[in-house]
Amino acid sequence: MRHTMLATLVLAIGVSPALHAESTFSSADEAAVKTVLTGYKEALQRRDLAGVEALFAEENVVAESGKLEGGYRDYVEHHIGPELAHITRFALSDYEVRVQGVGDVAWTTETYRYVIELPDRAEPIERQGVSTTVLQRLDGMWKIRSMHSSSRAPKPAAASP
Repeated sequence: MRHTMLATLVLAIGVSPALHAESTFSSADEAAVKTVLTGYKEALQRRDLAGVEALFAEENVVAESGKLEGGYRDYVEHHIGPELAHITRFALSDYEVRVQGVGDVAWTTETYRYVIELPDRAEPIERQGVSTTVLQRLDGMWKIRSMHSSSRAPKPAAASP
């Protein structure tokens, strides 16, 4: 019991400054983080990932829809790269992002819809997605450390009475 109370006290003391620091995350940092995310999303829509690796920290992890993909390089080689080569159109819409941060660490939550068109499928694939990304400022630049995304088919619109 005594160890539990001590651990709780240490955690509370350690977290308090971080919670206070959250309110001091600058609008310039928020804009820089959004620029990194925009670069990634634009590359997906172009279906051209050239240069995107520079948005990621050397050590990073990517997870998508219940699968740990490994690092960004693995993800490109074994998943998203081959997919983008097959897709004829990838379009995002209804994009919203929430950015929070403390010091040199930021985390984001993104929601969006997307449409994928394939050459061997008549109907486009429509999905709604959500992503959580953790970034770290390294040598003055915001880099992606962890990215997790998932998607599902959009729910049908409710019928009007």
